[in-house]
Amino acid sequence: MPIQTLRIPTADGEADAFAALPDHGERHPGVLMYADGFGIRPVLREMARELAAHGYYVLVPNPFYRHGPAPVVELPEFIGEEARPAIFAELMPLIEAHTTERVLSDADAYLGFLTAQPEVEAGPVAVTGYCIGGLLAMRTAAAHPDQVAAVAAFHGPVGADGPDLFAEITAEVHLGHAEGDLAPGALDALNRTLDAAGVDHTSEIYPGTVHGFTMADTDAYSASGLKRHWDRLLPLLGRTLADR
Repeated sequence: MPIQTLRIPTADGEADAFAALPDHGERHPGVLMYADGFGIRPVLREMARELAAHGYYVLVPNPFYRHGPAPVVELPEFIGEEARPAIFAELMPLIEAHTTERVLSDADAYLGFLTAQPEVEAGPVAVTGYCIGGLLAMRTAAAHPDQVAAVAAFHGPVGADGPDLFAEITAEVHLGHAEGDLAPGALDALNRTLDAAGVDHTSEIYPGTVHGFTMADTDAYSASGLKRHWDRLLPLLGRTLADR
């Protein structure tokens, strides 16, 4: 799948980004993909290519562009447990500086850019996210109910903003939680909150997984968890985008 290197104009400058898209010249449904806290790196490019192979234009921005181009912090080829403390010491100030106001301002820019691309079909788009990107995806869907038809978040802190966020979402939602992140009782409480907000959703714990299970360049990776992620994500996009 072709990869385009891009720069997205925003209210605060330009965000570096890339897009993966099918290699034939048709227009395709658009998907905005938010990376995990480690940001854009080879594993994200491979995941975007995998999704693009199913017929989608996939835009992946660097959410921390205000601090420099991706990778904003130096990352090893494989992110093991011993490397995490030093990496997170650098990343946490960036994550904490990425306020809700910045997230929503950037989301306006990302969606405007995505829907303006000549390779992207007119109509609604989907948003996906991993780890902190899952929360960014939910915030984007809530802020753009007329544009976002589907949102999927994996091992993300999706309940961090409370029930008011869910009340604004009209998209169909899938949440894939790590077993290490969410106990069954907490899952039940979250799903009751989603039900009360009227969100059309599936929300489940992926068995045998820990936080970060989709990322093959980390020691949290679970091959079965990543497969389950594709098994949930692709039908969601098919229902909401490909068949429209």
